[in-house]
Amino acid sequence: MTDSSDGQLFSPTRLGAIDVANRVAMAPLTRNRAIHDRIPNPLAIQYYEQRASAGLIIAEATQISPMGQGYLDTPGIYSQAQIDAWKKVTDAVHARGGKIVLQLWHVGRISHTSLLPEGEVPVAPSALRANTKTFTAKGFEEVSEPRALRLDEIPGLIQDFRQAARNAITAGFDGVEVHAANGYLIDQFLRDGSNQRTDGYGGSIENRTRLLDEVVRAIVSEIGAERTGVRLSPVTPANDAEDSNPQPLFERAVERLDAIGPLAFIHVIEGATGGPRDNIAFDYAALRAKFTGAWIANNGYDQARAEAAVASGYADMIAFGRPFIANPDLVERFRLGVALSDLDQDTLYGGGAHGYTDYPSVSG
Repeated sequence: MTDSSDGQLFSPTRLGAIDVANRVAMAPLTRNRAIHDRIPNPLAIQYYEQRASAGLIIAEATQISPMGQGYLDTPGIYSQAQIDAWKKVTDAVHARGGKIVLQLWHVGRISHTSLLPEGEVPVAPSALRANTKTFTAKGFEEVSEPRALRLDEIPGLIQDFRQAARNAITAGFDGVEVHAANGYLIDQFLRDGSNQRTDGYGGSIENRTRLLDEVVRAIVSEIGAERTGVRLSPVTPANDAEDSNPQPLFERAVERLDAIGPLAFIHVIEGATGGPRDNIAFDYAALRAKFTGAWIANNGYDQARAEAAVASGYADMIAFGRPFIANPDLVERFRLGVALSDLDQDTLYGGGAHGYTDYPSVSG
Protein backbone atom coordinates (compact mmCIF):
# COMPACT_ATOMS: atom_id res chain seq x y z
CA MET A 1 0.00 0.00 0.00
CA THR A 2 1.11 3.56 -0.72
CA ASP A 3 0.05 6.57 1.30
CA SER A 4 -0.89 9.48 -0.97
CA SER A 5 -2.29 11.64 1.81
CA ASP A 6 -0.29 14.67 0.72
CA GLY A 7 -2.41 15.05 -2.45
CA GLN A 8 -4.78 17.98 -2.79
CA LEU A 9 -7.68 15.54 -3.06
CA PHE A 10 -7.35 15.11 0.71
CA SER A 11 -7.13 18.80 1.61
CA PRO A 12 -10.04 20.65 3.23
CA THR A 13 -12.07 23.31 1.47
CA ARG A 14 -15.28 25.25 1.87
CA LEU A 15 -18.50 25.11 -0.17
CA GLY A 16 -20.45 28.21 0.79
CA ALA A 17 -21.22 27.69 4.48
CA ILE A 18 -20.17 24.04 4.40
CA ASP A 19 -16.63 23.17 5.52
CA VAL A 20 -15.51 19.84 4.08
CA ALA A 21 -12.56 17.71 5.18
CA ASN A 22 -11.52 16.59 1.70
CA ARG A 23 -12.35 17.01 -1.98
CA VAL A 24 -14.08 13.64 -2.47
CA ALA A 25 -17.87 13.91 -2.69
CA MET A 26 -20.34 11.05 -2.67
CA ALA A 27 -22.72 11.57 -5.59
CA PRO A 28 -26.47 11.03 -5.10
CA LEU A 29 -27.38 7.40 -5.68
CA THR A 30 -30.94 6.13 -5.95
CA ARG A 31 -31.20 2.77 -4.18
CA ASN A 32 -35.00 2.28 -4.03
CA ARG A 33 -35.15 1.19 -0.41
CA ALA A 34 -37.66 3.61 1.11
CA ILE A 35 -40.40 2.02 3.20
CA HIS A 36 -44.10 2.87 3.66
CA ASP A 37 -45.16 6.46 3.04
CA ARG A 38 -41.87 7.13 1.21
CA ILE A 39 -39.95 7.19 4.49
CA PRO A 40 -36.18 6.55 4.37
CA ASN A 41 -35.37 2.98 5.35
CA PRO A 42 -33.82 2.73 8.85
CA LEU A 43 -30.91 0.98 7.11
CA ALA A 44 -30.11 4.34 5.50
CA ILE A 45 -28.76 5.49 8.86
CA GLN A 46 -25.99 2.91 8.71
CA TYR A 47 -25.53 3.27 4.95
CA TYR A 48 -24.74 6.97 5.09
CA GLU A 49 -22.89 6.75 8.41
CA GLN A 50 -20.50 4.22 6.82
CA ARG A 51 -19.68 6.78 4.10
CA ALA A 52 -19.26 9.81 6.38
CA SER A 53 -15.53 10.09 5.57
CA ALA A 54 -16.52 11.63 2.22
CA GLY A 55 -15.87 15.34 2.24
CA LEU A 56 -19.51 15.79 1.28
CA ILE A 57 -22.34 13.30 0.96
CA ILE A 58 -25.04 14.30 -1.50
CA ALA A 59 -27.89 12.11 -0.34
CA GLU A 60 -30.07 10.28 -2.83
CA ALA A 61 -32.61 12.13 -4.95
CA THR A 62 -35.63 12.81 -2.77
CA GLN A 63 -39.00 13.96 -4.06
CA ILE A 64 -40.36 17.32 -2.99
CA SER A 65 -44.01 16.22 -3.23
CA PRO A 66 -46.13 13.16 -4.03
CA MET A 67 -46.30 14.38 -7.65
CA GLY A 68 -42.51 14.46 -7.81
CA GLN A 69 -42.07 10.68 -7.54
CA GLY A 70 -41.02 8.66 -10.56
CA TYR A 71 -39.61 5.38 -9.24
CA LEU A 72 -40.74 2.76 -6.76
CA ASP A 73 -39.61 3.14 -3.14
CA THR A 74 -37.81 6.48 -3.34
CA PRO A 75 -37.93 8.74 -0.26
CA GLY A 76 -39.63 12.09 0.17
CA ILE A 77 -39.03 15.24 2.20
CA TYR A 78 -42.58 16.63 2.39
CA SER A 79 -44.03 14.92 5.51
CA GLN A 80 -43.12 15.11 9.17
CA ALA A 81 -42.43 11.37 9.27
CA GLN A 82 -39.95 11.75 6.42
CA ILE A 83 -38.25 14.69 8.12
CA ASP A 84 -37.97 12.71 11.36
CA ALA A 85 -36.47 9.70 9.57
CA TRP A 86 -33.94 11.83 7.69
CA LYS A 87 -32.94 13.51 10.98
CA LYS A 88 -31.66 10.17 12.25
CA VAL A 89 -29.50 9.89 9.12
CA THR A 90 -28.02 13.37 9.41
CA ASP A 91 -27.37 12.94 13.14
CA ALA A 92 -25.43 9.73 12.42
CA VAL A 93 -23.34 11.36 9.67
CA HIS A 94 -22.58 14.40 11.81
CA ALA A 95 -21.59 12.18 14.74
CA ARG A 96 -18.91 10.74 12.46
CA GLY A 97 -17.72 14.20 11.47
CA GLY A 98 -19.32 14.13 8.02
CA LYS A 99 -21.29 16.69 6.02
CA ILE A 100 -24.44 15.84 4.09
CA VAL A 101 -26.81 17.69 1.77
CA LEU A 102 -30.09 16.48 0.28
CA GLN A 103 -30.83 16.38 -3.43
CA LEU A 104 -34.28 17.86 -4.11
CA TRP A 105 -36.10 16.06 -6.91
CA HIS A 106 -39.12 16.38 -9.12
CA VAL A 107 -39.05 13.82 -11.91
CA GLY A 108 -41.59 15.54 -14.16
CA ARG A 109 -42.49 13.25 -17.06
CA ILE A 110 -40.21 10.40 -15.93
CA SER A 111 -42.98 8.72 -13.96
CA HIS A 112 -45.85 6.27 -14.11
CA THR A 113 -49.44 6.70 -13.03
CA SER A 114 -49.10 3.81 -10.56
CA LEU A 115 -46.56 5.86 -8.57
CA LEU A 116 -48.61 9.04 -8.35
CA PRO A 117 -51.68 10.05 -6.33
CA GLU A 118 -54.82 8.38 -7.64
CA GLY A 119 -56.09 9.89 -10.85
CA GLU A 120 -52.94 11.89 -11.56
CA VAL A 121 -50.63 11.68 -14.56
CA PRO A 122 -47.03 12.95 -14.73
CA VAL A 123 -46.52 16.67 -15.33
CA ALA A 124 -43.98 18.17 -17.71
CA PRO A 125 -43.26 21.42 -19.55
CA SER A 126 -45.04 19.96 -22.58
CA ALA A 127 -47.25 16.94 -23.19
CA LEU A 128 -44.44 14.90 -24.74
CA ARG A 129 -43.91 11.35 -23.58
CA ALA A 130 -40.28 10.42 -22.92
CA ASN A 131 -38.78 7.46 -24.69
CA THR A 132 -37.64 5.71 -21.53
CA LYS A 133 -38.73 3.41 -18.74
CA THR A 134 -39.12 3.69 -14.99
CA PHE A 135 -39.13 1.23 -12.09
CA THR A 136 -42.56 0.29 -10.73
CA ALA A 137 -44.06 -2.52 -8.66
CA LYS A 138 -44.17 -4.54 -11.90
CA GLY A 139 -40.50 -3.93 -12.74
CA PHE A 140 -39.37 -1.66 -15.55
CA GLU A 141 -42.29 -0.12 -17.45
CA GLU A 142 -42.64 2.57 -20.10
CA VAL A 143 -43.26 5.98 -18.54
CA SER A 144 -46.81 7.34 -18.72
CA GLU A 145 -48.02 10.08 -21.03
CA PRO A 146 -47.59 13.43 -19.23
CA ARG A 147 -49.66 16.59 -19.30
CA ALA A 148 -48.23 20.08 -19.62
CA LEU A 149 -48.03 22.09 -16.42
CA ARG A 150 -50.43 25.01 -16.47
CA LEU A 151 -48.95 28.45 -15.98
CA ASP A 152 -50.98 28.90 -12.79
CA GLU A 153 -49.46 25.70 -11.33
CA ILE A 154 -45.85 26.84 -11.54
CA PRO A 155 -45.89 29.08 -8.42
CA GLY A 156 -47.08 26.08 -6.40
CA LEU A 157 -44.30 23.94 -7.82
CA ILE A 158 -41.73 26.56 -6.84
CA GLN A 159 -43.25 26.69 -3.36
CA ASP A 160 -42.88 22.91 -3.10
CA PHE A 161 -39.15 23.27 -3.76
CA ARG A 162 -38.91 26.08 -1.20
CA GLN A 163 -40.71 24.06 1.48
CA ALA A 164 -38.66 20.95 0.73
CA ALA A 165 -35.46 22.96 1.25
CA ARG A 166 -36.76 24.21 4.60
CA ASN A 167 -37.72 20.66 5.54
CA ALA A 168 -34.22 19.45 4.65
CA ILE A 169 -32.64 22.00 6.97
CA THR A 170 -35.13 21.03 9.70
CA ALA A 171 -34.02 17.43 9.16
CA GLY A 172 -30.43 18.44 9.90
CA PHE A 173 -28.97 18.55 6.40
CA ASP A 174 -26.10 20.97 5.86
CA GLY A 175 -27.71 22.19 2.65
CA VAL A 176 -29.49 21.06 -0.50
CA GLU A 177 -28.71 20.26 -4.10
CA VAL A 178 -31.37 21.19 -6.65
CA HIS A 179 -31.68 18.35 -9.15
CA ALA A 180 -31.67 20.13 -12.53
CA ALA A 181 -30.03 17.25 -14.39
CA ASN A 182 -30.60 13.85 -16.04
CA GLY A 183 -33.81 14.68 -17.87
CA TYR A 184 -35.97 15.37 -14.80
CA LEU A 185 -38.43 18.24 -14.47
CA ILE A 186 -36.15 21.28 -14.31
CA ASP A 187 -33.91 19.80 -17.00
CA GLN A 188 -37.02 19.16 -19.11
CA PHE A 189 -37.77 22.89 -18.97
CA LEU A 190 -34.19 23.72 -19.99
CA ARG A 191 -34.10 21.61 -23.16
CA ASP A 192 -35.85 22.35 -26.44
CA GLY A 193 -36.32 18.62 -27.02
CA SER A 194 -38.79 18.43 -24.14
CA ASN A 195 -39.97 22.05 -23.81
CA GLN A 196 -42.25 23.27 -26.59
CA ARG A 197 -44.05 25.89 -24.53
CA THR A 198 -45.00 29.21 -26.10
CA ASP A 199 -45.39 31.17 -22.85
CA GLY A 200 -42.73 32.77 -20.66
CA TYR A 201 -41.18 29.40 -19.79
CA GLY A 202 -40.56 28.22 -23.35
CA GLY A 203 -38.93 29.17 -26.62
CA SER A 204 -35.84 31.28 -25.98
CA ILE A 205 -32.91 30.23 -23.80
CA GLU A 206 -33.87 33.02 -21.42
CA ASN A 207 -37.36 31.61 -21.04
CA ARG A 208 -36.22 27.99 -20.75
CA THR A 209 -33.77 28.85 -17.95
CA ARG A 210 -36.45 30.78 -16.09
CA LEU A 211 -37.81 27.93 -13.96
CA LEU A 212 -34.32 26.95 -12.79
CA ASP A 213 -33.66 30.57 -11.85
CA GLU A 214 -36.95 30.96 -9.99
CA VAL A 215 -36.65 27.67 -8.09
CA VAL A 216 -33.12 28.43 -6.93
CA ARG A 217 -34.03 32.00 -5.97
CA ALA A 218 -36.93 30.71 -3.88
CA ILE A 219 -34.71 28.20 -2.10
CA VAL A 220 -32.01 30.81 -1.53
CA SER A 221 -34.57 33.15 0.03
CA GLU A 222 -35.57 30.33 2.38
CA ILE A 223 -32.26 28.76 3.48
CA GLY A 224 -29.52 31.00 2.05
CA ALA A 225 -27.32 30.83 -1.05
CA GLU A 226 -24.44 29.45 0.98
CA ARG A 227 -26.39 26.22 1.63
CA THR A 228 -27.78 25.82 -1.89
CA GLY A 229 -26.16 23.83 -4.71
CA VAL A 230 -27.35 22.83 -8.18
CA ARG A 231 -26.70 19.76 -10.34
CA LEU A 232 -26.52 20.04 -14.14
CA SER A 233 -25.85 17.55 -16.94
CA PRO A 234 -25.37 19.52 -20.17
CA VAL A 235 -25.05 16.67 -22.69
CA THR A 236 -26.41 13.56 -21.04
CA PRO A 237 -28.97 11.56 -23.03
CA ALA A 238 -30.41 10.17 -19.78
CA ASN A 239 -34.20 9.94 -19.71
CA ASP A 240 -34.54 11.20 -23.27
CA ALA A 241 -32.85 14.52 -22.47
CA GLU A 242 -32.06 16.37 -25.69
CA ASP A 243 -31.23 19.91 -26.75
CA SER A 244 -30.28 21.24 -30.17
CA ASN A 245 -27.54 23.55 -28.86
CA PRO A 246 -26.50 22.80 -25.27
CA GLN A 247 -23.38 25.03 -25.04
CA PRO A 248 -25.11 28.44 -25.03
CA LEU A 249 -28.04 27.03 -23.07
CA PHE A 250 -25.96 25.83 -20.16
CA GLU A 251 -23.58 28.78 -20.22
CA ARG A 252 -26.60 31.05 -19.77
CA ALA A 253 -28.02 28.77 -17.07
CA VAL A 254 -24.76 29.03 -15.11
CA GLU A 255 -24.60 32.80 -15.64
CA ARG A 256 -28.06 33.13 -14.15
CA LEU A 257 -27.15 30.90 -11.21
CA ASP A 258 -24.01 32.93 -10.55
CA ALA A 259 -26.06 36.14 -10.53
CA ILE A 260 -28.31 34.83 -7.75
CA GLY A 261 -25.50 35.01 -5.23
CA PRO A 262 -22.58 33.00 -3.94
CA LEU A 263 -24.20 29.56 -4.17
CA ALA A 264 -22.53 26.73 -2.24
CA PHE A 265 -21.66 24.85 -5.44
CA ILE A 266 -22.54 23.72 -8.94
CA HIS A 267 -22.21 19.99 -9.59
CA VAL A 268 -21.76 19.03 -13.25
CA ILE A 269 -22.06 15.61 -14.87
CA GLU A 270 -19.58 15.57 -17.74
CA GLY A 271 -20.75 13.51 -20.72
CA ALA A 272 -23.38 10.80 -20.54
CA THR A 273 -24.51 9.99 -17.01
CA GLY A 274 -22.75 6.78 -16.02
CA GLY A 275 -21.40 6.46 -19.55
CA PRO A 276 -18.84 7.98 -21.93
CA ARG A 277 -17.49 11.41 -21.17
CA ASP A 278 -17.14 12.34 -24.86
CA ASN A 279 -20.59 11.46 -26.21
CA ILE A 280 -21.13 15.07 -27.37
CA ALA A 281 -18.47 17.76 -27.69
CA PHE A 282 -18.83 20.32 -24.90
CA ASP A 283 -16.53 22.96 -23.41
CA TYR A 284 -16.79 22.43 -19.65
CA ALA A 285 -14.00 24.91 -18.95
CA ALA A 286 -16.09 27.64 -20.58
CA LEU A 287 -18.96 26.65 -18.31
CA ARG A 288 -16.71 26.69 -15.28
CA ALA A 289 -15.53 30.21 -16.17
CA LYS A 290 -19.09 31.51 -15.82
CA PHE A 291 -19.31 30.59 -12.13
CA THR A 292 -17.45 32.17 -9.22
CA GLY A 293 -18.36 29.58 -6.58
CA ALA A 294 -17.24 26.04 -5.80
CA TRP A 295 -17.31 23.55 -8.67
CA ILE A 296 -17.94 19.81 -8.31
CA ALA A 297 -17.11 17.66 -11.35
CA ASN A 298 -18.54 14.19 -11.91
CA ASN A 299 -18.53 11.17 -14.23
CA GLY A 300 -15.76 8.81 -15.18
CA TYR A 301 -13.16 10.15 -12.77
CA ASP A 302 -10.57 7.86 -11.25
CA GLN A 303 -8.20 8.99 -8.53
CA ALA A 304 -5.51 10.24 -10.92
CA ARG A 305 -7.94 12.28 -13.01
CA ALA A 306 -9.53 13.64 -9.84
CA GLU A 307 -6.16 14.69 -8.41
CA ALA A 308 -5.30 16.47 -11.65
CA ALA A 309 -8.63 18.30 -11.81
CA VAL A 310 -8.29 19.59 -8.25
CA ALA A 311 -4.59 20.43 -8.55
CA SER A 312 -5.20 22.47 -11.71
CA GLY A 313 -7.96 24.48 -10.07
CA TYR A 314 -10.54 23.26 -12.57
CA ALA A 315 -12.64 21.64 -9.83
CA ASP A 316 -12.91 22.13 -6.09
CA MET A 317 -14.31 18.63 -5.52
CA ILE A 318 -14.86 15.47 -7.51
CA ALA A 319 -18.01 13.42 -7.01
CA PHE A 320 -17.91 9.64 -7.21
CA GLY A 321 -21.07 7.58 -7.54
CA ARG A 322 -20.93 3.83 -7.92
CA PRO A 323 -17.45 3.48 -6.37
CA PHE A 324 -19.03 4.64 -3.10
CA ILE A 325 -21.59 1.83 -3.19
CA ALA A 326 -19.07 -1.00 -2.87
CA ASN A 327 -16.44 1.07 -1.05
CA PRO A 328 -17.92 2.85 1.96
CA ASP A 329 -14.36 3.89 2.88
CA LEU A 330 -13.52 5.18 -0.61
CA VAL A 331 -11.52 8.13 0.71
CA GLU A 332 -9.31 5.86 2.81
CA ARG A 333 -8.79 3.48 -0.10
CA PHE A 334 -7.67 6.40 -2.25
CA ARG A 335 -5.40 7.63 0.52
CA LEU A 336 -3.74 4.23 0.96
CA GLY A 337 -3.75 3.18 -2.69
CA VAL A 338 -5.90 0.13 -1.94
CA ALA A 339 -7.77 -1.57 -4.79
CA LEU A 340 -11.48 -0.87 -4.98
CA SER A 341 -14.12 -3.52 -4.42
CA ASP A 342 -16.61 -4.32 -7.19
CA LEU A 343 -20.29 -3.65 -6.70
CA ASP A 344 -23.02 -6.24 -6.97
CA GLN A 345 -25.24 -5.11 -9.85
CA ASP A 346 -28.11 -7.32 -8.70
CA THR A 347 -28.54 -5.40 -5.43
CA LEU A 348 -28.42 -1.83 -6.72
CA TYR A 349 -32.16 -1.19 -6.63
CA GLY A 350 -34.46 -2.40 -3.89
CA GLY A 351 -33.86 -5.07 -1.29
CA GLY A 352 -32.41 -4.95 2.19
CA ALA A 353 -28.98 -4.88 3.80
CA HIS A 354 -27.29 -7.15 1.26
CA GLY A 355 -25.47 -5.00 -1.26
CA TYR A 356 -26.35 -1.92 0.78
CA THR A 357 -24.73 -1.90 4.20
CA ASP A 358 -22.65 -5.10 4.10
CA TYR A 359 -19.72 -4.02 1.89
CA PRO A 360 -16.48 -4.32 3.90
CA SER A 361 -14.04 -1.52 4.63
CA VAL A 362 -10.26 -1.76 4.58
CA SER A 363 -10.22 -1.85 8.38
CA GLY A 364 -12.71 -4.72 8.41
